[in-house]
Amino acid sequence: MLIDSHCHLDYFRDDEIEAVISGAAAAGVERLISIGTRVAQAGAVKRLCERFPNVWGTVGIHPHNAGEAALPEVEALVALSEHPKIIGIGESGLDYFYNKSPQDVQQESFRRHIRAARIAKLPLVVHARQADDDILKILQEERDQGGNFDFVLHCFSSGRALAEAAVAMGGHVSFSGILTFPKSDELRQIARDLPGDRLLVETDAPYLAPVPFRGRRCEPAMVAYTAEWLAKVRGLSVSATHALTTANCLRLFRRMDPGAALAA
Repeated sequence: MLIDSHCHLDYFRDDEIEAVISGAAAAGVERLISIGTRVAQAGAVKRLCERFPNVWGTVGIHPHNAGEAALPEVEALVALSEHPKIIGIGESGLDYFYNKSPQDVQQESFRRHIRAARIAKLPLVVHARQADDDILKILQEERDQGGNFDFVLHCFSSGRALAEAAVAMGGHVSFSGILTFPKSDELRQIARDLPGDRLLVETDAPYLAPVPFRGRRCEPAMVAYTAEWLAKVRGLSVSATHALTTANCLRLFRRMDPGAALAA
């Protein structure tokens, strides 16, 4: 079994979502986590979770969207997560590559998400792009001030220092189709060297389709190709890599019921 630990199912059309989910199951990807990017979108994510037994979700505000409206208070973020199939907070973090929201607003949003995750006792899904120093600074400051919290650096494409520091703090690192790209040698070396019990795989669908699908729309079924590359990088069998990343995901996202019924 594989879990796509990060996709955006609400970005697919309603008339195609059943085929996308059944296609994932046919590829051995039996559980999917659909990630929130706006407060206004939380209802759509919850409806998908209720509609499909093998879909879970998160709620949060992507750093691209942090400046669109007034930031919700921490308590409001916590309240959004009070649903049995909402298993994480985010995605939140910093993106200094596109800078679609002011950096100070991104930082404040990130801190509120961290605090909400701690209160809700749910893992935080972290988006980090060209902001390694500030991501690490905020993670460390919030931990020092408020205590530990669980988190995952999703779609990891940052530097080794951030990955190793995150793991040292108890965090996880998730790899997407970027791991399969020809120019990702440094990223593959990082994936090779990190502790095995901290690794997850994802698609970030509908974005970042892995080799051999680059240029096409990404779907959750394609996480199997990323898992194959991770297996190769670490010298493991594919089945062992599936088992490893699934166990890690279930341990991190504790609210996901390991015994829940799966879609046919």
